[in-house]
Amino acid sequence: MALPGRVRLVEVGPRDGLQNERQIVPATVRVGLIERLCDAGLAVIEVGSFVSPQWVPQMADSSEVLRAVLGSPRCRPAVSFPVLTPNLRGFDAAIEAGAREVAIFAAASESFSQKNINCSVAESLKRFAAVVDAASALEIPVRGYVSCVVACPYEGAIAPQKVATVAQRLFEMGCHEISLGDTIGAGTPGAVQRMIEACAVVMPMDRLAGHYHDTFGMAIGNIYASLELGMAVFDSSVAGLGGCPYAAGATGNVATEDVLFLLQGLGIDSGIDMAALLVASEYISRHLGREPASKAARALLARRGGAA
Repeated sequence: MALPGRVRLVEVGPRDGLQNERQIVPATVRVGLIERLCDAGLAVIEVGSFVSPQWVPQMADSSEVLRAVLGSPRCRPAVSFPVLTPNLRGFDAAIEAGAREVAIFAAASESFSQKNINCSVAESLKRFAAVVDAASALEIPVRGYVSCVVACPYEGAIAPQKVATVAQRLFEMGCHEISLGDTIGAGTPGAVQRMIEACAVVMPMDRLAGHYHDTFGMAIGNIYASLELGMAVFDSSVAGLGGCPYAAGATGNVATEDVLFLLQGLGIDSGIDMAALLVASEYISRHLGREPASKAARALLARRGGAA
């Protein structure tokens, strides 16, 4: 199969990337990061999570961030700013803050579901059905996430059919797109392709997205393997921000800069400007007091004499 001519990147840095940072990142800094990501041409940027501040203190000001972003002249109306809403309470708060797209997250692993959201996979799907119904009534698009699509920190390898079953349930529920998450970054190209092929049997390929962590350095290889099957939507995180709190040694999401470098080398259009993306990468890295995890960002910044 020919590689896609265009790929859409879903930027998850401001939410998935920053949610596990120990130091609280102020709303003003998160808004500044999102504005710079808009400047770079990102068309979909996750901006927050409407979960209990007790569990995710970093996301406590998601309402403030979302309102500021929606009112910013630097954030184009055509850009989507989805937020995570795990239940109806979170959904209602998100809508009150002005959310125009939401996301829900299930797992392909029973153990991970119990540890992450304290319920079984079946129970989580029932909860999410209520959110999707409420969103549908307001014509709010819903994106679905599936965690642990290759392996689980508690159960080990996950059968592709398990992933396909959860993805199909979310799709039939009304999610317009299903993001397949290699949460602990243990996937390899062959395993990822087998998982995608199982999902593509039960739903259209153009409704599937890849979300790969880079714990073992396989994320870019897994993206290329996914491109070979026709997948054209990928989640990524500026500066490689993020990680999984349940996976020892997890090094975070695949970096947006690294994915963009791959796409440019393949001649695949994404609509993203690398120079502007590096500005966003430098901005958040300076605030956090460390270099970006992105290899491409470090190399390109060093070449131009910049430093994160």
